[in-house]
Amino acid sequence: MKTYIIGHIKPDLDSVVAALSFAEYCKLNQVENPTPATIDAINPETKFVFEKFGLTPPAVISASSILPEDKVILVDHNEADQRLVGLNPEQIVGIYDHHKVNLNFSTPIEVCIMPFGSSNTVAWQLFEEVSFNIPPNLAKLMLCAVLSDTVGLKSSTTTAKDRQAVIELATVSDISDIADLTLEIFRAKSNVASLSDEQVVLNDYKVFDFGKKVLIGQLETVEQEILLTSRKAGLLSALQLIKERENVDFIILAVTDILKINTKLLVDGAGEIDLIKKAFGGTVVENILDIGPKMSRKKDISPAIEKALTQ
Repeated sequence: MKTYIIGHIKPDLDSVVAALSFAEYCKLNQVENPTPATIDAINPETKFVFEKFGLTPPAVISASSILPEDKVILVDHNEADQRLVGLNPEQIVGIYDHHKVNLNFSTPIEVCIMPFGSSNTVAWQLFEEVSFNIPPNLAKLMLCAVLSDTVGLKSSTTTAKDRQAVIELATVSDISDIADLTLEIFRAKSNVASLSDEQVVLNDYKVFDFGKKVLIGQLETVEQEILLTSRKAGLLSALQLIKERENVDFIILAVTDILKINTKLLVDGAGEIDLIKKAFGGTVVENILDIGPKMSRKKDISPAIEKALTQ
């Protein structure tokens, strides 16, 4: 029997590393055979970080890999739309997350959700509470994950705990130049030259159920203007195709400049144009709305969309 520790579909760096950090935490709590895994291929940023430190990411599994006697712990997500397709919810025994809660289980499970900027800050906090010395290799990955998910500690989701975690994880990792490491992560995150337009939209996305289903993709980059000019037509076509295929009511791509601290929304439908205007105000110019220094999908973008749909 295994207890699989898995993140969400289309995993970002925080999700992949959280599988490892919470597997380590589960060992401390004598969880039976904790096994970290991912449920989709890793993205270029995640690949870069693991290769930088010469480490191996968790294996990719499918629902068929999980036997009836196995158990599952979810990390960095909780909503059904973000889970492994085909996963039996009766096998879920725990959740460690930092997102808004949307749960409905038939039996009680263990849930730990903290309002931090990264799931790995949650893991760091739990390690702190039991005075566990995080292994240096894991600390390196956790440090990168926190820096990535908080956009170099610039996101509105960043808390004092995230800042403290970064300082202490950097010390354990023997990494002195956090700014240089952050820039390396940004560059890796921005490298989407090898991705198709559909892959760019779906590189980091979540589907929200606000009465209407809304798919919000987010691309964090240092080349916002280039992407919204040279690849704009292709991205608009991809939005239309994905909307039809995924059967969602609205689809939005948030293109965030992580150096200038700015986000522009790209949309391809009258419904989407009306929705983002209602949510953020301003004027949509040639399918683009500049929403200023709003960088967090979790805290800045999705709540405004939800409010616009429910008012």
